[in-house]
Amino acid sequence: MKAKTILITGANGEIGHGLISHLAETDGVKIVALDLNPLDEDARSKCFKTYTGDILDRRFLDSLSTGYDFDTIYHLAALLSTRAERQPTLAHKVNVDGTLNLLEIAITQSRLQGREIKFIYPSSIAVYGLPDLATKHKVGRIKEEDWCEPRTMYGINKLYCEKLGRYYTNFYRQLDAEPAHGRVDFRCVRFPGLISALTLPTGGTSDFAPEMLHYAARGESYTCFVREDTRIPFMAMPDAVSALLMLELTSREKLSRQVYNVGSFNPSAGELYEIIKKAFPEAKVTFNPDLKRQAIVDSWPEDVDDSLAREDWGWRPSFDINQAFDEYLVPAVKKLYKSQ
Repeated sequence: MKAKTILITGANGEIGHGLISHLAETDGVKIVALDLNPLDEDARSKCFKTYTGDILDRRFLDSLSTGYDFDTIYHLAALLSTRAERQPTLAHKVNVDGTLNLLEIAITQSRLQGREIKFIYPSSIAVYGLPDLATKHKVGRIKEEDWCEPRTMYGINKLYCEKLGRYYTNFYRQLDAEPAHGRVDFRCVRFPGLISALTLPTGGTSDFAPEMLHYAARGESYTCFVREDTRIPFMAMPDAVSALLMLELTSREKLSRQVYNVGSFNPSAGELYEIIKKAFPEAKVTFNPDLKRQAIVDSWPEDVDDSLAREDWGWRPSFDINQAFDEYLVPAVKKLYKSQ
């Protein structure tokens, strides 16, 4: 049987590393990994081939495409929310033009191979935009089609790329005299804030949660940039990797849509601090809201309704909030900083 060839962009991120680790243990899979920076030796050793390159470089991507027949593309490369807000033009280039380039690679491969190419895309709760706190509290859990009025460049980019994916799957070149052979099978997960034990992220507006944890583990005080009562959904990083893998493996017939919410737990910033203090009693967190970043977080929902993902492809997070901290985050973060 011919091995499946899988392209992962943004492979140097933790989701990329998690995907590589899982897929490397799967028989009949060849991983082609791409990132702006060289992958570390551990990740490289698990891949069939790694490339250092830019998703904005069409010539590079075209040369990559001619060398492989991809079965699935995991497009993870992106400029995150805080940096995107400070460099909106660059964010549009990376997040939109880069995604368009990868979709063009997917549709070209699909037409040449005469079969569907899966395109797995991580989106974000940043696509939502609630007008005020009263509405946020009243609405509670949000469904996929509700309140899609993002107020950040990152959220706008993600929502537009979701629509691009729908177009490439359902309407690509719909005026052609003859229907195209093959198509893109676009599948998207809208992630909540992600909390990792292994890396301290930069550039995300939901990063107050992982920052609080990592500062506590290092014995450093932390000034939180949102109010103590701020509440948005979160997820442990291993569940994020699992969600992408589960969605990719589900047969198209079971999917009622192309974009799905996934959720896990939704503590307030103050509740996160109390959980972290149980593991790190000396943890010191002060809440000093950055009014501009606070306004962005306040426009995101308190929680998401992920019932469609649960019904269509059996989504269930492995970690609730207590399991996430007790079984994954706290042990792993202690080990991380003990070894440094």
